Amino acid sequence: MSTRCWINGDEQVNIAVADRGLQYGDGLFETLAAFEGKCPWFTVHFQRLAAGCERLAIPTPDKQVLLREVEQAAEGQHKTVIKILLTSGRGGRGYRRPVVLEPNRIVMRHDWPEYPDAYWRDGVVLKLCDTRLGCNPALAGIKHLNRLEQVVARNEWHGSEYAEGLMCDMQGHVIEGTMSNVFVVRGNTLATPNLTACGVDGVMRRWVMQTAEELNMEVQQTALSVSDIKQADEVLLTNSLIGLWPVKIFESSNYQPGPVYQALLKYLVKEYPLINIQINAPINTWFNA
Repeated sequence: MSTRCWINGDEQVNIAVADRGLQYGDGLFETLAAFEGKCPWFTVHFQRLAAGCERLAIPTPDKQVLLREVEQAAEGQHKTVIKILLTSGRGGRGYRRPVVLEPNRIVMRHDWPEYPDAYWRDGVVLKLCDTRLGCNPALAGIKHLNRLEQVVARNEWHGSEYAEGLMCDMQGHVIEGTMSNVFVVRGNTLATPNLTACGVDGVMRRWVMQTAEELNMEVQQTALSVSDIKQADEVLLTNSLIGLWPVKIFESSNYQPGPVYQALLKYLVKEYPLINIQINAPINTWFNA
């Protein structure tokens, strides 16, 4: 299946060179998993997109129009990736926007990425990236189009030795992966980095925190260091396409897919049919599952 693209509802691949998304990264994006022609978490993605629109002062697209376009793109596909891009539209030279914005709405369909089952069964190897994230609370949390830090970080390695790279901010706090959010398990506590200064507040990150709380786990959004990652009982990576990956190796530390990962995965596969491995391990007694 080749990539297909719709711009403002019409199937085409050309966009004006004066578009501010191309010129300045003036816009937002969302990456959705679609199964059997439907995107089960479209509403959550749209909520984050709308929040980003408010933050960047871009008119929010009509939810029902966008949903129709997303489902049109996913139609007839067993499993596919839908990417939404929203730019502030055309503009002249210079940073100042036109007085009246005419946003461009782009919906793309991509092939589903094929990862080894071992990534879910045994875990992945995580690299510590040299590239640091700049801090800007005004842009923290949203998925804006400025992703050069992630691009540079992802190109620190080639090949399959690592599945993901871990990124810190300029102060050395762990923030996220190049394409994922990160969690650590310490005893009965599930912790994830605070994203008030930088980083993306992922849809799967939200699901994990909500589900863990329903399982009576203590969930913390807090400052985490590289040492916290190394000393954790479990390390988890999340995004909307991979769902959950346990980490098996980070620097000199080794981990096993543990009870927290297994419990969360057991709940995830009930509503998110992207993982084909069997979950047979018992849930620890401190879960109220």
